[in-house]
Amino acid sequence: MAGTRGILYVHSAPSALCPHIEWAVGGVLGVAVSLDWIPQPAQPGSYRAELSWVGSVGSAATVASALRGWNHLRFEITEEPSSASEGTRFSYTPELGVYHAVTGLHGDIMIPEDRLKAAVVKAALGDTTLLNEIDKLLGKPWDDELETFRHAGEGAPVRWLHQVV
Repeated sequence: MAGTRGILYVHSAPSALCPHIEWAVGGVLGVAVSLDWIPQPAQPGSYRAELSWVGSVGSAATVASALRGWNHLRFEITEEPSSASEGTRFSYTPELGVYHAVTGLHGDIMIPEDRLKAAVVKAALGDTTLLNEIDKLLGKPWDDELETFRHAGEGAPVRWLHQVV
């Protein structure tokens, strides 16, 4: 089975969710997870944590699926490209739901041709603007919402988690 690595950023979670997040992520990665939770200054009463992980290809998608839909949770998870797959990025906010992007070797978001064509058609029909559709394809609404939480966590410690694959 091909291996890869990535980083999970839990930008904000209420204290009651913290052990459940550790349990869910540990269940996906197949190892016990104990995160260093620190207060999230961007949202008083919430906590943030980071985890660098090693696991099988597709782990980021499985973690995102396990965590999506939880109220008051904001997170991002990345998975580096491997010999068997492209990289991925998932972002989640309660207001916007899940954003998923395929990333290339250097971290650039790769937008599939059919999604670009659909954005052009939608804009041509007058439903939206092409700029608005491209912003959504690039995850701009998620980036805009998460930016405050990202900056509030600058300088936070990152815990490394390794799994033999």
